[in-house]
Amino acid sequence: MLAEAIHSFADCGNQILLFIGLRQSVKPPDADHPLGYGKVSYFWSFVVALLLFSMGGLFSIYEGWHKLNHPEPLNQAWVALIVLGLSIGLETASTVGCLREIRKLRGDRGLLEWIKRTRNAELVVVLGEDWAALLGLVTAFVFVALAAYTGDPFYDAVGSICIGVILIVISLWVARRIKSLIVGKSAEPALQQLIQKFIAEDDAIEKVFNVITMQFGANVMLAAKVGLRPDVTLARAIDRINVLEQNIKAEFPEVAWCFMEPDIED
Repeated sequence: MLAEAIHSFADCGNQILLFIGLRQSVKPPDADHPLGYGKVSYFWSFVVALLLFSMGGLFSIYEGWHKLNHPEPLNQAWVALIVLGLSIGLETASTVGCLREIRKLRGDRGLLEWIKRTRNAELVVVLGEDWAALLGLVTAFVFVALAAYTGDPFYDAVGSICIGVILIVISLWVARRIKSLIVGKSAEPALQQLIQKFIAEDDAIEKVFNVITMQFGANVMLAAKVGLRPDVTLARAIDRINVLEQNIKAEFPEVAWCFMEPDIED
């Protein structure tokens, strides 16, 4: 119960950190950050993973180890079971809400495919936290019930250690997902393909040599090297590129920056 209490306390703090990240990530670009502050959300998401690892996972393992070496009899286990049962119901509702929001974004893709491809750090962190909390609560309920049924506090201690292991595994998974975004990751493959196809369909474009994208929070930076048709004059090339950039931003609102380079080879 103490391990779950610390975990729940950390979760509440984590939601505040994610909210701070969301608010700061929408700040407009300035001279020091010409591509905006979108990656701030990745930083706070990584901090959340660290807190989940330390305050949640390591403390739970420590608490279980302490109880193994200094066992204490359970007192009014039925109260703990009621609290845990209610918590499981509430956490299930939270998880369903998170999955509902994810469903709006993933479209026809499966959940595992969306998790693998998405650049939405906040929902990945919230989903990871919800899974960790739900698994932790169910584990706590089972082991407290075993301890109450057998009268052996050993199960209570083992349950705390199991909760810690669950939290550490999920926090490492979340940290790994966020790390790639902090380092710098392209836009989702489906979006890249649509953008490349959109550019190639332009009348003035003969060939698309290369398309590079970079995710910055909810926004995307696009750079493309294209080959223009031989009959396109310099003045018309400039006009066509400017129009193409505007059309790309209109077709794909997530593209906040667009840089087109005309060339004859890659």
